[in-house]
Amino acid sequence: MVRITEATQAYSFSRRALVLGGLQGGVALVLAGRMAYLSVFENERYRLMAESNRINLTLTPPRRGWIVDRNGVPLANNRTDFRVDLIPDRMEDKPKTIDALQKLLGFSEEDRARIETDLKRAAGFQPVQVLQNLDWERYATVIVRLPEMAGVQATQGFARNYPLGAGVGHLVGYVGTASAEQFKKDKDPLLVTPGFKLGKDGIEKTLEDRLRGTPGAKRVEVTAHGRLVRELATRPDSPGESVRLTIDAGLQEYAARRLGTNSGSAVVLDCQTGDMLAMVSMPAYDPNSFSDGISQTEWKMLSEDDHVPLMNKVLQGLYPPGSTVKPMNSLALLQNGVDPQATVHCGGALQVGNGVFHCHKRGGHGAVNMRRAVAQSCDIYFYEMLRRYGYDAIAPVARSLGMGQKFDLPFTTQRTGVVPDSAWKLKRYKQNWTVADSLNASIGQGYVLANPLQLAVMAARLGSGREIVPRLVADGPAKLAAPLQVDPEHIAIVRDAMFAVVNDGGTGGASRLSIPGVTMAAKTGTAQVRRITMAERRGGVLKNAALPFKMRDHALFIAFAPADNPKYAMAIVLEHNGHTVRNLDTPLIGRDIMTFLYDRPQAMKSLHEAEPTWGGTYKERGIAQAEAFRRAQQAPPPPAPEDTEAAASNVAAEAADATTSNTIDATAAERGSAEIEE
Repeated sequence: MVRITEATQAYSFSRRALVLGGLQGGVALVLAGRMAYLSVFENERYRLMAESNRINLTLTPPRRGWIVDRNGVPLANNRTDFRVDLIPDRMEDKPKTIDALQKLLGFSEEDRARIETDLKRAAGFQPVQVLQNLDWERYATVIVRLPEMAGVQATQGFARNYPLGAGVGHLVGYVGTASAEQFKKDKDPLLVTPGFKLGKDGIEKTLEDRLRGTPGAKRVEVTAHGRLVRELATRPDSPGESVRLTIDAGLQEYAARRLGTNSGSAVVLDCQTGDMLAMVSMPAYDPNSFSDGISQTEWKMLSEDDHVPLMNKVLQGLYPPGSTVKPMNSLALLQNGVDPQATVHCGGALQVGNGVFHCHKRGGHGAVNMRRAVAQSCDIYFYEMLRRYGYDAIAPVARSLGMGQKFDLPFTTQRTGVVPDSAWKLKRYKQNWTVADSLNASIGQGYVLANPLQLAVMAARLGSGREIVPRLVADGPAKLAAPLQVDPEHIAIVRDAMFAVVNDGGTGGASRLSIPGVTMAAKTGTAQVRRITMAERRGGVLKNAALPFKMRDHALFIAFAPADNPKYAMAIVLEHNGHTVRNLDTPLIGRDIMTFLYDRPQAMKSLHEAEPTWGGTYKERGIAQAEAFRRAQQAPPPPAPEDTEAAASNVAAEAADATTSNTIDATAAERGSAEIEE
């Protein structure tokens, strides 16, 4: 029995061992099969997964297309840029990392405050700029320490550059990083790629699709923490399209410098084609500062400046055109049958009902015809003519000469101003038009408002007799504008009157050109921005020099040359200039800008004589102003806004609205005309 039991146990044990061995062999076969399947059939899938864990695909910002002038001179180009950024989600110890970078790069406490603010605003992998435009030494110092600083990214690429700085600020605009709102809206990974910037204002913004280009791509090997190990294959970017403008870069810079310390604008047009040769609004922001990331101090300085450097005065500024409308009004009177030789007696004032309307010349001009009325800027002549014919006879001609028009230009904002008439007033104010309204409008006051571009178009159409339309982007050959539907003889009469303004004893004699064979025709203008009471008249009207800046008169000037066969036309508007400084007033500025088009050495000589008295060039004054502002700060300035585009637009809009509302209020027809000095 014992032997049988032992045999049975041995058999049972052997059987269990056999079954267990079979099971183990089966498992081994299954594992071997699975391993074979994974290694053969799933090899590519897992290879790609492993690759994605250590290889990152990143976009390379495209180089923007250049913006060049009519001769190919760059107004906006690109330069090599060494930069350092932070990727918030990859940072392990933010204060420690910023401390290390500050020690390596030596940036200021203001820069540090900006970086910390931007880190709070940034989301995820959205890069935060530390510094750009680094020299090679500082850039290399960061490169060798990257393994020690998680979340720090050093990049070599291209940055936008504006050679003329503030001289083209409102013309070309600037580029900047995309805001969080823009990324949330578009979900385009390019928007959060370090070094990528898109157009924020001006031509940079409106022609973004043409200028941007196509991004490149590169594969980089990284560690588990996202640190760069090495770069692999790359796909180059495709640069954006270059855009050629009708602007003359030399003239643009000269006009910006020649405006000096004024708050104002200048526009120069080709009288035959409408090509814009210069479009200047000063003071202006430096687009290099905005593109590099504007500092808190500079933003505060710009946004608080009473000269409003953030506003494009050429398109957003609206002003009473003053006496610059008198040639236009003369053309309308001629079309309504007025004899240009008919005279009006100017005794210095004209009573209409209970109101008294004054001429700028207290003693009057005596008997004046149309030519002398324009040349001497006699208000009484135009008061009397408009009392007879009404402003409804003028308004259609004003519109035909460009007043109240919006032009097809690559800018997001244009203010069209007001060409008033009886229907307009009834619709807006529910009031009937009055004789006083006509008299005020006759000298470019009251409800009449225009921007500087419209005044330049008016000058070009009067000079050429053609329907000039301003053109800024030179996408094709210039075309000769169509003739105006106006009697050429009437145009000749108006031209002659404007010739007399400069060359025959008129108010613009200071603008006479000293260029053999070239004469200029023009019209000066002054626009009041405050009410002058009868009590002040009795005691003596205060001179502009005795008034605060915002209470001084605007100074205006329109012109074309040569007077007998116009090629160039211009408009200059100086806010609150008040004719207080001779070499900063419109006649001499107009003379020098027009001289530059015919004799550059002569124009530069005049500029070099005057510029030192204003504190140097606009670049030199900007540096001095920024330094003085920094010294005067009693407390740290608030952070610059995240969306500087929107913030700058708001500042400009508020300034433009304030200018418009104050002007209409101060010169409303019900208050009567003021004494205007030419």
